[in-house]
Amino acid sequence: MIPPQTRLTWLLALVAACNAPERPSAPPPASGPVKSPASASASALSPAPAPVNVPVPVPALPPASAPPSPLSSSHHYLLAAIGDSLTDPRSHGGGYLEYLKTRCPTLEVDNFGKGATMVNQMRRSFDEQVAASPKRYTHLVIFGGVNDLYSDLTAFRTPAKIEADLGYMYAWGKAHDVQVIALTVAPWGGFKRYFNASRAEATRSVNAWIRERPGKGEVDYVVDAYALLSCGDPESLCERFTKPYKDGIHFGPEGQTLLGQALFREAFSDCE
Repeated sequence: MIPPQTRLTWLLALVAACNAPERPSAPPPASGPVKSPASASASALSPAPAPVNVPVPVPALPPASAPPSPLSSSHHYLLAAIGDSLTDPRSHGGGYLEYLKTRCPTLEVDNFGKGATMVNQMRRSFDEQVAASPKRYTHLVIFGGVNDLYSDLTAFRTPAKIEADLGYMYAWGKAHDVQVIALTVAPWGGFKRYFNASRAEATRSVNAWIRERPGKGEVDYVVDAYALLSCGDPESLCERFTKPYKDGIHFGPEGQTLLGQALFREAFSDCE
């Protein structure tokens, strides 16, 4: 028989076992790599991904700015001028080019005028200073012939020779896409020491040839200085143009300005 003392001990043990708390079960196995505490912290700070298929709003575009102002219609011109004392500033010539620059601020002029030169000498200078230049000229002005016309006996200059040398320079300009502006020989009948009927006829012949060049496609413009600077007597300068000179071949500021105005109207009216 089990002693009463032992039975009491068993009873107390049974009661204790029934009242003990249940032990937790083991955690389920991990489905991915275990994150370190640092990774966990980073994940906690990262923004949640945007929901799938939810369009992200596009910010409105700023209003379109006004269209730019149209560019100025002015063009940049680069002009080479070949001539004698009537073009050479050192001989008080070339005022017609200075006038042209005041009317056309975008015009740049290289003035190769040289006093007392004949057209064959201009041609040599032309080859050295214009044809050999790296500049891309837009316009070419050629104004000469009077020194040749009164050198028919001393230098054997004839209308045919004058025309050949002028034509050479005109042809170069046309071949190089340069606007060629030819000026006729100005009236010089007041140069009494050298002017005579034969030279007057040669002057008319050369000028008629120059006036025909646009129709032949050999020049772009002709400014007829012969007609422009005469009045009454077509072979002589108007008296008001001769001042301050008295030789009958050179014309002063008024004549230079008139020639510049004609040149502007003929070839540069789109400059302004």
